[in-house]
Amino acid sequence: MLFLSHAVQASALLLIPSVLGAYSLQDDYTTSSFASMFDFFTADDPTKGYVNYVSQSDAESQGLFATKNNTVYIGVDSTNVASGRGRDSVRISSKNTYTHGLIILDLEHMPGGQCGSWPAFWTLGPDWPDWGEIDIIENVNSATGNKVSLHTDDSCSISSTGSFTGTVDTTNCDWDAVGQTSNIGCSFEESTPETFGAGFNAIGGGVYATEWTSQAISIWFFPRLLIPSDITSGSPDPSSWGEPLAIFAGGCDIDNHFKNHQIVFDISMCGDWAGNKWSEDATCSALASTCESFVQNNPSAFVETYCTSTATSSSDIPTTLQTSTSTAVVIVTTAPPTPTTETSAAPAPESTSTPPGWQGWNGSRQGWSFEGSSWGQGSGSWGGGGSRRGKNSGA
Repeated sequence: MLFLSHAVQASALLLIPSVLGAYSLQDDYTTSSFASMFDFFTADDPTKGYVNYVSQSDAESQGLFATKNNTVYIGVDSTNVASGRGRDSVRISSKNTYTHGLIILDLEHMPGGQCGSWPAFWTLGPDWPDWGEIDIIENVNSATGNKVSLHTDDSCSISSTGSFTGTVDTTNCDWDAVGQTSNIGCSFEESTPETFGAGFNAIGGGVYATEWTSQAISIWFFPRLLIPSDITSGSPDPSSWGEPLAIFAGGCDIDNHFKNHQIVFDISMCGDWAGNKWSEDATCSALASTCESFVQNNPSAFVETYCTSTATSSSDIPTTLQTSTSTAVVIVTTAPPTPTTETSAAPAPESTSTPPGWQGWNGSRQGWSFEGSSWGQGSGSWGGGGSRRGKNSGA
């Protein structure tokens, strides 16, 4: 689920600080309203991917997008030989936009690690690259770990030292920085397989939390059994979470480079990153001479290219956040909360079975799977997922 808000709810929220500094829910994405709170992008892929982004009605009729039994499913076609623009897939963008906040995404299953695939969970400002891009979950082809990145115009860089668990890859966030691969931006690599794709799915998923303030953009990853209890209880307190995977800070005025972001889920194929890196991936290049040829002719390779999550109801009054096996939480704030008392890690939640009538889950499709989505502090909509020009070749 995803959380963003004024009141705390069960699966998807956007949080803003109350007068006491604690996060509270503003908007709650229920399963029934989830689709209405996103725009489905259907234009040609801005990153030149071999992918055909379909409308909501087409996605639903093909089983690529569904909301049922408190769960949201987003995936790609894993049945047909592709033609035309490429393999059928889904790209959705939040209608609301956000500046500053805490985004908590709890997934049970994510795509990733399949040759030709380029899944991403990210945020994007208008007039790219003027108002930036934050890539929270992303990688391509047979990669087994996550890569997190920022993309901006000039005059934004980060420190290569600090208290974080990831490995700094590049430090200049300028998409066209001299001495860096075009559009790689500033980035951190995380080689731990549990952070992405099959390794993430094998442990029952987990939580990605992104805190965006005027001082820094920080990203944490918590495996399923180590999700902090303050998150599962609906009172997230980043000050108690320990070292993040990545901290983007140092030589960048955050407020001058990041503003009014949409939240985006998409699963692209080939294109400027996965396609251009095809020949460098020994596993994938051994399967076909080109990325496009492989993606076109091997639908069964994308059985695991999907994501799932469940949603909750909306409320204007703070309520207890219920624990579930796959919660997607997005919490957006106008300012960071005042630190509260530390909390310990939550006990492992009970597992749940695949909802009846959902053929193909956990074994027949590739896509995003998450429980719910809530967003808050919205400030307009620019629909269709923006341009995603921020994904041209490196990240």
